[in-house]
Amino acid sequence: LAVICMNDFAVLNTGRKMPLLGLGTWKSEPGKVKQAVIWALDAGYRHIDCAAIYGNEGEIGEALQETLGPGKALRREDVFITSKLWNNRHHPEDVEPALLKTLKDLKLEYLDLYLIHWPYAFQQGDAPFPKKEDGTLLYDDIDYKLTWASMEKLVEKGLVRSIGLSNFNSRQIDDVLSVASIKPTVLQVESHPYLAQAELLAHCRDRGLVMTAYSPLGSSDRAWKHPDEPVLLQELVMSTLGEKYRNGLDCTPTTRREHFQMSKLKTKEMKSIEALNRGWRYIVPMIQVEGERVPRDAGHPHYPFIDPY
Repeated sequence: LAVICMNDFAVLNTGRKMPLLGLGTWKSEPGKVKQAVIWALDAGYRHIDCAAIYGNEGEIGEALQETLGPGKALRREDVFITSKLWNNRHHPEDVEPALLKTLKDLKLEYLDLYLIHWPYAFQQGDAPFPKKEDGTLLYDDIDYKLTWASMEKLVEKGLVRSIGLSNFNSRQIDDVLSVASIKPTVLQVESHPYLAQAELLAHCRDRGLVMTAYSPLGSSDRAWKHPDEPVLLQELVMSTLGEKYRNGLDCTPTTRREHFQMSKLKTKEMKSIEALNRGWRYIVPMIQVEGERVPRDAGHPHYPFIDPY
């Protein structure tokens, strides 16, 4: 069973090709992300995954400006750029301005893929995390189907090539499909050996969506990490295979191109990774309520993680 190589791609339901291996820019530090993107493109990455809420699209735009276009190392059409609509911009009149801000920051004329970052909305306005006096978040219950209708207009205007969803569950995907004139092409969700997402993957395949994984190695440095949680990369299976294939599994953007031509994992080794699945979800923002850790957004009517998948 071959592991992904740099030139592997998925064909979206629009017919466009999306490189399977992408550089995620969440938690990329200011002052470092520009060089990381430049190194990644030089090493062979052709998919850069961004989001407005990451707060670094301006710096990423500097990297893209230096590397893409006439007389540069790469043509714009050689690189697939994804970004995401944040939760305070779900109202229809806010969707296009939010995208235009992202395009300005990234110094691009269009995106290859634009996703609704989460199915639930925060209060409309400029604050990315609007809060009450007690520190709790201010939510908005606007229907994501209304947001989707405005996403479709971005495609019609040529500002984005494809649109999709992130962190939606199977029921919410079907809800969008029930009204969509332009179907979502991609569902981006957390997926790794602890969270295989097999049912959700099958659901997406049946409906013509490509499912892409974020935090594929867990996300042990995120802000709400609990000291007692399991750490994926400390699993004996993972550390043993990492040592065995240490050149092949080195995916940092500073490595040479040949490091991405990953070795083949044997079927038995794949089975041992699959056996790690425990339905463990890392990317659930947590807060303390009366001394107990609870999911921050679970009370929202569009919270996606109550459904089985």
